[in-house]
Amino acid sequence: MIGGEYMRTRRLGKTELQVSEIGFGGEWLERHPEEESIELIHYASSKGINILDCWMPEPNVRSNIGAAIRGKRERWFIQGHLGSTWQNGQYVRTRDMEKVKEAFADLLERLETDYIDLGMIHYVDREDELDSIVNGPFYAYTKELKENGVIRHIGLSTHIPRVAKKAVELGIVEMMLFSINPAFDLLPASEDMNTYFAEEYDQALGGIDKERAELYRLCEKNDVGLTVMKGFAGGRLFDAKRSPFGVALTPVQCIHYALTRPAVASILAGYDTPEHVDEAVSYETATETEKDYASVLASAPRHAYDGQCTYCGHCKPCPAGIDIAMVNKLYDLASMQPEVPASVRAHYEALERTAADCTGCRGCETRCPFHVPVAEWMEKARALFAEGE
Repeated sequence: MIGGEYMRTRRLGKTELQVSEIGFGGEWLERHPEEESIELIHYASSKGINILDCWMPEPNVRSNIGAAIRGKRERWFIQGHLGSTWQNGQYVRTRDMEKVKEAFADLLERLETDYIDLGMIHYVDREDELDSIVNGPFYAYTKELKENGVIRHIGLSTHIPRVAKKAVELGIVEMMLFSINPAFDLLPASEDMNTYFAEEYDQALGGIDKERAELYRLCEKNDVGLTVMKGFAGGRLFDAKRSPFGVALTPVQCIHYALTRPAVASILAGYDTPEHVDEAVSYETATETEKDYASVLASAPRHAYDGQCTYCGHCKPCPAGIDIAMVNKLYDLASMQPEVPASVRAHYEALERTAADCTGCRGCETRCPFHVPVAEWMEKARALFAEGE
């Protein structure tokens, strides 16, 4: 019983922290003034939520969080990111140590705290970048912060299973922030359409992409706890027309999916209103029927995939070197919001090849089992991410 509401907590791997299984992803706070931000954070706390992710470098957002947790710091576990900076009025991910240190000092000052519970190596989606971080001044600085008690535990945020696996195998992290939802997980690259509708999605990780399944097992084996981002796929999974499954899932079903992955301790949802908080927290009292996502997916109409990108990867190889599945994934996340979120734009711009590199050869379309008009999607993605440049 926390804050007057029932909220289950889970051990976050070797950190030993007992975090609420429903957490607070702070990105949407960027569109709220101070009073509303404080109200949302206080309301979430009253419902038993005790972990908050602050990757956002925008000064007002950080200050608003600081105002909200003032006098209540001990109630919150904060995920604070190293390498997320605010430069010339916009978010910039950097490994420039001078700027990294300045931004982290700013985070501490604006949150009105002298420590961060989970010091996150921010957004690492390439193995060579991970190697550079581990063997350079970035990780040395992170370890120094931990040795001095400024951060209590070292974590890392990534969307790429092989990067996450390598971080675990190197033994450099105690926990990670990773993107998990049914659309990202449950669609293995298979020519057999029936595999997408297996009745035993949830048994022994059956039906989940092999590399992601291996990551979850590895985290559990090595006691590396996971917190979850992108649990709702930007809201796409709530819309039958936009979902790759052709059926709408509920927030409770998406939450249950994430929380039934090995090593997962908390799913960090974004909130615009107290009602959004209530929707997420309703998981705590939901029935097994309300939580059941597997039967919904198993009974999805088979034609629902036609024309929908499931990120399966059959379109490879692209002669222009575009990671088509990743571009489509980022496009889907971005198009569900009123404007492209800074974090999504940063991930897109960090790709070695973007939609702008598409030549329109359409070779990928001949390999897509779902008849996705890839060249059209690339043009839509190019136009969307060009806005506001």
